[in-house]
Amino acid sequence: MSDDTPKKALSATRRQVLAGFSALPFMGMLGGKVNAADYPTAEVNTTGLAVTDDKVTVGILHSVTGTMAISETGSVQAEKLAIKQINEAGGVLGRQIDFIQEDGASDWPTFAEKAKKLLVQDKVASVMGCWTSASRKAVLPVFEQYNGMLYYPTFYEGLEQSPNVIYTGQEATQQIIAGIDWVVQNKGAKSFYLLGSDYIWPRTSNKIARKHIEKLGLKVSGEEYYPLGHTQFNSVINKIKLTKPDVIYAIVVGGSNVAFYKQLKAAGIDMTKEKPLLLTISVTEDEILGIGGENIVGAYACMKYFQSLPNDNNAEFVKAFKEMWGDEIVIGDVTQAAYLGPWLWKMAVEKAGSFDIDKVRAASPGIEFAKAPEGYVRIHENHHLWSKTRVGHALNDGQYEVVFETADLVQPDPFPAGYQ
Repeated sequence: MSDDTPKKALSATRRQVLAGFSALPFMGMLGGKVNAADYPTAEVNTTGLAVTDDKVTVGILHSVTGTMAISETGSVQAEKLAIKQINEAGGVLGRQIDFIQEDGASDWPTFAEKAKKLLVQDKVASVMGCWTSASRKAVLPVFEQYNGMLYYPTFYEGLEQSPNVIYTGQEATQQIIAGIDWVVQNKGAKSFYLLGSDYIWPRTSNKIARKHIEKLGLKVSGEEYYPLGHTQFNSVINKIKLTKPDVIYAIVVGGSNVAFYKQLKAAGIDMTKEKPLLLTISVTEDEILGIGGENIVGAYACMKYFQSLPNDNNAEFVKAFKEMWGDEIVIGDVTQAAYLGPWLWKMAVEKAGSFDIDKVRAASPGIEFAKAPEGYVRIHENHHLWSKTRVGHALNDGQYEVVFETADLVQPDPFPAGYQ
């Protein structure tokens, strides 16, 4: 099928739920359990990766300490769930997946150091990892130098395409531009206050947002950035109250969100009144768990996934996730995108009939995941995913109510003309 025309979601395969939290979403598609003896190690691992006759080792690289832990812990949980499910479904080419987990510690040089360890010392067959664009940019030269494969789960600014990365989140056209179009068309927004954490993703995202806002003939009332971990937002909140924008466009990340939304409420800004309306592209259910639903109720978020999505794939995923990690756990957009990584890698390996990075890369475009919790995704030739765009409305209970979604999948375009 050509990547020139979006493909509507495939009908979900029959639900297959085993005892406990184990689901076998691919047994039907793969035609049963794969026998490792049919794929001799010498033939499927010609480049010295950590692959034996019965085991393959991958890496998990996220921040589980520091300011980004509030956002990245869910990614680790999702990747471990996917690995467990894959193993219980027979593994990859008949081999069980082991993982080596490293902590990026919310520090970009540490991410690069740990990435090199995973690729050079541990010789992992793939890595699921990173959250911020700063961490991704830090590890990218490492993956390209040592020819590793990274599955990166976070929505991001685009303007990148690497042969060594599969981007399972959404890029700017699927989130930034789409979200601004929605708030203009549906809420009549004419002025925006851009606010973000001070690093690559928020600055570049707001650069794209500003260009699009001005392209529509609308106004940017202000633009501010604060360091990761920043907790004092009263000054910018006062500026927002003085300038009276129609929309606060918020790209604050990590633990800073807790302070920002609590201070916003304390300053008397009631987001349920939508004066101003708050639109975020960074606050998922994972962050709301720390913020408190009562402090963000009424805000809007543009994502591709919300825990509340009403489809059978998602019902299975949420059930399995909670059974593994606890009933009180929540699932956000990046967590779901992280869950896709191990499955997409497994499918590419089995399509290639090899763990070799070059062969897995060549096999990846066109891979379709009909059991994705978000509904259905497909890997584009540019290594991004065809996905739907959705807008959620924050409720008091910490969940989002989906108020908009595109009818079809949105083609990924990491280099949109006029926004570079």
